[in-house]
Amino acid sequence: MKNIEELIRSNRDFFEEEPSKSHFERFERKLELRFHAGGAVKRSIVPYLLKAAVITLLVTLSSLWTWDHFLRPDRNRMTLGDVSPQYKEVENYYIHQVNLMESEIKTIDLNNPEQKEMLKKEMKSMDSVYVQLQKDLKANPDDERIINAMIEHYQTKVEVMNYIINQLKAIRNENQNTSGNEKVSI
Repeated sequence: MKNIEELIRSNRDFFEEEPSKSHFERFERKLELRFHAGGAVKRSIVPYLLKAAVITLLVTLSSLWTWDHFLRPDRNRMTLGDVSPQYKEVENYYIHQVNLMESEIKTIDLNNPEQKEMLKKEMKSMDSVYVQLQKDLKANPDDERIINAMIEHYQTKVEVMNYIINQLKAIRNENQNTSGNEKVSI
C-alpha cells in the first residue's frame, strides 16, 4: 500500500492533468448517440413477451402431444358415447347406476375381509371384460354385436350389483336380529 502512495505522490503532475478538449467532445457524442439527444433509451417489451409466448406455446404443445401419445389411459379403447349420442345417454345411465350401487356397497360394512377381497376381484374381473369390449369396439366401431355386448355387460353388472346389495342387506339384518335377540335373553 505504501508503494502505491509513493507512486501517486511521485507522479502527481500526471494525475492532475486535465483531459484534452477532444476527449470531452468524443464523450459527449457517445452520450448523444446512446440517449438520442437527451432522451432515455427505450427498449421494447414486445420481443420479451413474444419469446415468453413462444416458449409457453411450445411447452403446452409438447405436453399435449406427450399426453396424447403416451399417457392417455384410454387411447386403445372406445366408449359407447363415441359411437352415437343415443348410446352416450345409455352409457351415462348405466354408469350412474353402477356408481350409485358401488357407493351403496361401500356403505354396507363387511366384517369378513375375505368377502371384501372376493367382491373386489369380481368387480375388477367384470371391468376387465368391459375394457376388452372397448378395445374390440375401437377395432370395429360399426359392429352392432359389440355394442349390444357392451350394453348387456352394463345390464348384467347392474343386476349382479343389485343382487350383492340385497344379499349384504339380508346378512346385515340377520346379524342385527341375532345381536338383538342375544341382548334380550341376557
